[in-house]
Amino acid sequence: MLIRRARIEDAVAACGVMRRSIAELCNADHHDDPAIVGRWLANKTPENVQAWIEDAGNQVLVAVEGNDVLAVGAVRNDGEITLNYVSPAARFKGISRAMLTALEQVAREFGNAGCRLTSTETALRFYLSAGYRQVGPSEGKFGTASAYPMTRRFAAEGEHS
Repeated sequence: MLIRRARIEDAVAACGVMRRSIAELCNADHHDDPAIVGRWLANKTPENVQAWIEDAGNQVLVAVEGNDVLAVGAVRNDGEITLNYVSPAARFKGISRAMLTALEQVAREFGNAGCRLTSTETALRFYLSAGYRQVGPSEGKFGTASAYPMTRRFAAEGEHS
């Protein structure tokens, strides 16, 4: 598996990964409610993914194996992680953790002292185990009952995280 910067030609496959991940893995958030799923998927189009890839303020990464996109993530230049989705077939194989590490590395390269994100109910334990902490009350998103604002400060040089 290789994690690399996304290319325009990855937009369709990356979009498919996001859509399947939301629909198939985030049941704790959308409870199979078609209205919630529809709102969540509304901006997950190949055209939007292409725009995110082209946005200079955004770094989109993909985890690939051969020609298959296994995961997609994005981090804003200010350290906000906006995407971290894994293909249902690749879940629990360490790919999400590797993607998170790569996104954090990009954030460091842009001079950020940490990252922030909004976690789903589905991913909350994952982010807590990666050192993120909740920094505010849960906010509904796309009609879900939960969306947790979280942050993680990077360890300073010579300090353990």
